[in-house]
Amino acid sequence: MSERRGPTIRRRRLGAELRRHREAARITIEAVAERLECSASKISRIETGHTTATPRDVRDMLLIYGVSGAESDELVQIAREARQKGWWHPYSTVLVGAYVGLESAASKIRQYEQQVVPGLLETEEYASAMIRAARPDFTAQQVQQRVRVRLDRQSLLTQDDPVDLWVVLDEAVLCRPVGGDAVMRGQLKRLVEVAELPNVTLQILPFSVGAHAGMDGTFTILSFPEANDPDVVYAENATGGLFLEKSEELQKYRFIFDHVRAAAIRPEESIAQIVKLAEEPLWKWRPRGSVGT
Repeated sequence: MSERRGPTIRRRRLGAELRRHREAARITIEAVAERLECSASKISRIETGHTTATPRDVRDMLLIYGVSGAESDELVQIAREARQKGWWHPYSTVLVGAYVGLESAASKIRQYEQQVVPGLLETEEYASAMIRAARPDFTAQQVQQRVRVRLDRQSLLTQDDPVDLWVVLDEAVLCRPVGGDAVMRGQLKRLVEVAELPNVTLQILPFSVGAHAGMDGTFTILSFPEANDPDVVYAENATGGLFLEKSEELQKYRFIFDHVRAAAIRPEESIAQIVKLAEEPLWKWRPRGSVGT
């Protein structure tokens, strides 16, 4: 097992292996559920990685599938490891734990963002202002917790084996002064600093391109270091987000990202534009309430 794998990716891999063995044994989910005296939905959720299986459940399922010996022992051990708590567990009430778990295990992240700076690139002040505006129902403590998690996640960019991050930002992200002038200028400078990291690529998709392939919304493609762990697409929304794993879905979003980054200006030009905006921000000369140019 890779050291990079956290409990989320272990649970996902375990589910995939259990499904593979069940299908090889030509046994239905309903038949397994009947043998284990549980619901079919439980078996389904274990196979999709949405539910943690106990070591006993895994051992019993493998006996049904005729799997024993070293292979069975390895999967039972993975089940034990998948039940461990990730560092984000204490914050599970204020974030999408499944996403953070997958993000922590990813070797590559490809992201298109239309509205706000992604969490891995945010300053503390920007994150606080954005969360307060987006969730006016949150208490000060809830805001603080979410900000702390975002800052902790940023260690992925500078750890010994850093994630390879490629972000395409819509120009609108740079022109909306979240938190006011000083906070937004600080955020723009932060983007310039992070873009200097060898594992970070940042591009701007300018207004001038007009309609483009990514207009359906923000998304993130997560890739993992081992071939047996397929990519995941996370499409975020107000209620948390949607995980997409089917091959046709992955192919569609890879296609969209390739077209979006091809339409965006080159990384070096993007950084130059961000530097210019930090010095002469558009929101300074565009009056509040103005909709024209």
